[in-house]
Amino acid sequence: MTNLKVHAPAPADLEGDLASLRGDCEQMAAHWAVPEHVDARPVPPSLIHGVSVPAKSARLLDAMSDYGD
Repeated sequence: MTNLKVHAPAPADLEGDLASLRGDCEQMAAHWAVPEHVDARPVPPSLIHGVSVPAKSARLLDAMSDYGD
């Protein structure tokens, strides 16, 4: 059995990659408080405000395929 080892990392995607998306999420996670009790009901879009996403992450998510496509 051959054990192939890669010594060089894959080239970075200049538009953003999964690692940068995870890094953005880790930075934002510190700002999210976990409530003790959660009511499972939908939130109207008019109540969602103040969310900002770095442009690189937004482009990465926008480029991902959607299962509904």
